[in-house]
Amino acid sequence: MVDILHRVGMKDATPRAVYEALTTVDGLAAWWTEDTSGNGETGGKLEFRFPPIGGFDMAVLEAQPDERVRWEVTDGPEEWIGTTITWDVQKDGEWTILMFAHEGWKEPVPFMHHCSTKWATYLMSLKSLIETGEGAPAPRDVLISDWH
Repeated sequence: MVDILHRVGMKDATPRAVYEALTTVDGLAAWWTEDTSGNGETGGKLEFRFPPIGGFDMAVLEAQPDERVRWEVTDGPEEWIGTTITWDVQKDGEWTILMFAHEGWKEPVPFMHHCSTKWATYLMSLKSLIETGEGAPAPRDVLISDWH
């Protein structure tokens, strides 16, 4: 198994602001994809759509306020199904640090490389949202290839 890992710091941000951006439909739609629906609480289900290419459904396994969010992918591209996405949030002085992991990929196929880069662009969108109030969710995201 292989994983996608990223660490992002957000200056003068609170863990609560990051947590809300990861667990509310409005927060998620402001940095990942505008076509977001569902419930971000533990036991909930979130649906993310990226027209015209498809989307992902996530079961919310954990939502610990200001600390941790964990999802399991239940529908989407075959390579994603059964993988988990974890967001650990911690305060470090003037910074709030987000440790991101998309775990459980069976092998490092080209699509995984693409997704690693896309996650980085979306994490920068989240950072921008938290620091400036303006994210770049799909369909306004950075296109990195014909896979979007």
